[in-house]
Amino acid sequence: MRLSFSALLMIALGTHAAFGQAAPGADFKGLEAEMGAANAAPGPRTVPGRVIPVPETISPELRNAVAAPYRVPAWNANPPDAAGWKALIDRLAAAGAATLPALRDKLGVTSEATVIGGVKVFVVQPKTIPEANRNRLLLHIHGGGYVYNPGEAGTLEAILMAGIGGYKVISVDYRMPPDAPYPAAMDDATAVWKAMLAMQKPQTMGVFGTSTGGGMTLALMLRAKQEGLALPAAIGLGTPWSDMTETGDTYRTNEWLDNVLVSYSGYLTPAAKLYAAGRDLKDPQLSPINGDFAGLPPAILISGTRDLFLSNTVRTHRKLRAAGIEADLQVFEAMSHAQYLGAPNAPETKEVFGEMARFLDAHLAR
Repeated sequence: MRLSFSALLMIALGTHAAFGQAAPGADFKGLEAEMGAANAAPGPRTVPGRVIPVPETISPELRNAVAAPYRVPAWNANPPDAAGWKALIDRLAAAGAATLPALRDKLGVTSEATVIGGVKVFVVQPKTIPEANRNRLLLHIHGGGYVYNPGEAGTLEAILMAGIGGYKVISVDYRMPPDAPYPAAMDDATAVWKAMLAMQKPQTMGVFGTSTGGGMTLALMLRAKQEGLALPAAIGLGTPWSDMTETGDTYRTNEWLDNVLVSYSGYLTPAAKLYAAGRDLKDPQLSPINGDFAGLPPAILISGTRDLFLSNTVRTHRKLRAAGIEADLQVFEAMSHAQYLGAPNAPETKEVFGEMARFLDAHLAR
């Protein structure tokens, strides 16, 4: 029996009919026509409203985090005054810090508050440091939108790096708004870095942080270059807030899909204004994506497919590559912003810090 060309083409392409599957339903056909008409001319993309399922391609622990509701009031806070901000910050910090002793015990990590370079810090380290890391030291800059996670609450990421990566970490408890807007946080991070340079060679040290901490890590590199300070051997940038101006594709494509940050119109907008205190948000010390990346250390960058800051991360990666900097981009399935910190028991979290630790190991001298 001879088949017509159209029949052969249908079989070759594997259409619904060829495999006995139902043809697209009326709902799809209606959307096909509606979206085709809406997107018939060049311009902004119109998409239909939709429900995004929790994928089965990730661990159960991460699925629980991805399926979780938005965290109120953390994501959409906008207190009317400084007192309101302080009360919210203190309440969230107390709740966050309460979870850390158990995590330290589980990972075999200690944490000690002290002062370095005139700045409050926490020294976080494994009870037994691997031989390869005994002469190495990391500076950690915590996240939290420049307003959240003061004190011990800011050490979560340092604990994970110490416990999973096996590094001694100095986590800087930098000053924050509403009492201390820019440049207080950067002054503190710079002071600690200067003090660390007096402790040991920069080739044995790295700097890392997530979100605000990632943005501040980049800003610290720019400031260190400007001040003639030595740079670390490598840096780790977890979904960095590298652009405060809401510039980037995923500020739109992942809005309402990211269940951590949710939308830039939540707390991020007032937090950015609070930190900048009238300074132009395009300033490279606020939005380091606008700085000169020439001569920066090798970098590893982490993000997720649902991350509101995925574009921040991708744009930073591309600019590092354009400047001739070695840069490793790791994107995790279904993760919202910094979700590896909110799911410390997930296998993906171990992967994140394993990837970062291996990258640092490849670049830090012993």
